Amino acid sequence: MLQSTHLTYGLETRESETDSFQNDRVQEMLDLADRLVEQHGGRLDDSAIAAVAEATGADLDYVRLALTARVQRRREGILSRIRASFLGMEPSVRTYVGSSYLAALTGVAGVLGKLFGDQYGLGGMFQLVCGALMVYLVGMARNERTAVVAGGTFGALYIVASAFMGALLRVPGMRIVPGELLLYAAGGAAIGLIAHRTVKKHRDRFGLKDPVAERQQLLHQLVEIQDKLKEAEQHLAFLSADIVGSTQLKSQSDPLAVEFTFTEYHKFVDMVVRKHGGTVHSTAGDGVTCAFPQPAQAFAAGKNLQAGLAEFNAFRNRIGSPIRLRVGIHTGTVLTPHKNDVRSVNFSEVIDVAAHIQKHCPVGAVAISELAAATIPGGAAAIAQEWLEVQSVRVAVWSPRQVVPLSAPVGMPPLPESAN
Repeated sequence: MLQSTHLTYGLETRESETDSFQNDRVQEMLDLADRLVEQHGGRLDDSAIAAVAEATGADLDYVRLALTARVQRRREGILSRIRASFLGMEPSVRTYVGSSYLAALTGVAGVLGKLFGDQYGLGGMFQLVCGALMVYLVGMARNERTAVVAGGTFGALYIVASAFMGALLRVPGMRIVPGELLLYAAGGAAIGLIAHRTVKKHRDRFGLKDPVAERQQLLHQLVEIQDKLKEAEQHLAFLSADIVGSTQLKSQSDPLAVEFTFTEYHKFVDMVVRKHGGTVHSTAGDGVTCAFPQPAQAFAAGKNLQAGLAEFNAFRNRIGSPIRLRVGIHTGTVLTPHKNDVRSVNFSEVIDVAAHIQKHCPVGAVAISELAAATIPGGAAAIAQEWLEVQSVRVAVWSPRQVVPLSAPVGMPPLPESAN
């Protein structure tokens, strides 16, 4: 029953991590696509959104939602929010919505122009601008059907908006005539069809890019950049080890004894890490972070460090108090930009999690995240003697068996001649 619970929890955790990873990946690709399009003097459009969907393998609607979330996360201005919401619509729906807004604005402008006696002045110019935008909108529609429906919608809603605004402002002669409504709807549909066919036929002459070709070009750029980034990706396990109460140990001991002991300690750690195929990534004070190709190697090194401290304290410790360690292990993907040199990794969540696990690890034990423990033969169940939760990460804790020696050694062997 307990194993089933752990398995269910692990599956849910992995699904959550997968969804989070996909969302982060889509957001990163949207940012990258935005920069690429801006370099060519444009902005994110349907072609870019489709390219991101193909590059990430995500559903097109999911990418549109991610675009809206991206703007909300960055707290951009109202225009950016409106634009993101507009792009978040399906292209055909966006065309219908755009033609409806333009129809309403055209109708309102016509009524206001007639009300103030400026029907052919500023109001008329505004109507012409809205009409030109409608022609452009239907001309750029995805297909003829969408262009025809959007054009017909514009014509019909223009009459409806004019009649409604006229009744609201009590402008005489503004009412809905069924015949006129049908005529404008038919005229708008015809304009939509003609505009769409004209744009499709003379796309190159108008300097418009083919959406399919543009999407393929951007997709090619995204995949190339993605491949270059993946070349620097490595899946590694990180071990974080720290001496418990090192400051107090140093303050109570002779400086020469401290220097000798801690120098020997770092030699000891380096020897154990290399023995298990790892590399010392960095040191901070008495804390050491090490990288390993596999979590099993990191776990073996952690056990070796804890087990080897007895011998170290007996023969190489000169500060009078035993050194005790906490060890934390986590695994994940990191970027190694400088020729796959793990020491070039400076900022990584994997390292941070390993350090947090180490801080919560019981003294003398090895704490390993459930994700890392799952890759070790036998899994976490074969390792864990107790469980912790560190920043929403389940952690298995392994502790060495305490063996009481039959006779404790008396005294301490002298220093080697080379150490004196």
